[in-house]
Amino acid sequence: MYIADKNRYQAIAYNRCGKSGLLLPAVSLGLWHNFGDTASYENMKNMCLTAFDNGITHFDLANNYGPPGGSAEKNFGRILKEDLKSYRDELIISTKAGYYMWEGPYGDWGSRKYLMASIDQSLKRMDLDYVDIFYHHRMDPNTPLEETMGALSQIVTSGKALYVGLSNYDGPTLEKAAKILEELKCPFVINQNRYSILDRTIEKNGLKDTSVKLGKGIIVFSPLEHGLLSDRYLNGIPEDSRVRTDGRFLKESSITPQRLEQIKMLKKIASERGQTLAQMALAWILRDGKVTSVLVGASKPSQIMENIKAVENTTFTEEELNLIDKYSI
Repeated sequence: MYIADKNRYQAIAYNRCGKSGLLLPAVSLGLWHNFGDTASYENMKNMCLTAFDNGITHFDLANNYGPPGGSAEKNFGRILKEDLKSYRDELIISTKAGYYMWEGPYGDWGSRKYLMASIDQSLKRMDLDYVDIFYHHRMDPNTPLEETMGALSQIVTSGKALYVGLSNYDGPTLEKAAKILEELKCPFVINQNRYSILDRTIEKNGLKDTSVKLGKGIIVFSPLEHGLLSDRYLNGIPEDSRVRTDGRFLKESSITPQRLEQIKMLKKIASERGQTLAQMALAWILRDGKVTSVLVGASKPSQIMENIKAVENTTFTEEELNLIDKYSI
């Protein structure tokens, strides 16, 4: 029987999620990859337990995570039932709906019909009464914002989620959505968006500053650019890498000589800081206190342990920040 490490809360910092009462670990575990039915169950279980033993209390999912869609929630539900059930009140479990999930006109985007059905499906797959955070996964240009936000509000009032979040929204749409949710007295606490040294979109589209202005938390995904911001591709493309096994998110054409030269220079800065490139990339995201938590993906427990060390030094000199900008933008 699994018994969690008694020192687990000494390993990591916990940051307040905007102006809410919710605290999240500086590093959270994302189940986007490596938790579907094509992965080893024992490995995914070991990753989740390693994360929790080291203070990672937040596990982030979505209805379509897999492959196939739904399988990450199903597998995580099994881990909960077999090993983490007694620790449920120590966990933050989030899921989302907004991308394609099932056939027909009601399994995609942001309609009330889709969101209400999706939360019920997710709870059933994970065998939970509620999730801690339920997100709308992406902006829907065709459904009225009032309808989508109204569905999120009802999901909370029905007891199926404690908080709501928005994912892949830009700053202006976020501000409109936040106003609606405030009028509905719905506890909207967090935004989830892509952000890394190599991808500054949330700085350009106003999301980062708008979130801070509104008192909402930010959690970011793809902080390592699918492994580019690590040592993984510096000596060629490994046969077991996502470039080879799943080219949807990182294509071989993206790994140019120019990009590799940038990464080598960034690695040099990291080495001078006493960090790996991956650790520096995560620390850079947390540097200014505006990001609540950074989502890491992993294929083995040792990667989680390495990533947690990023929180040991999130302070950068002005010279370091200027050099990072020089070699990344």
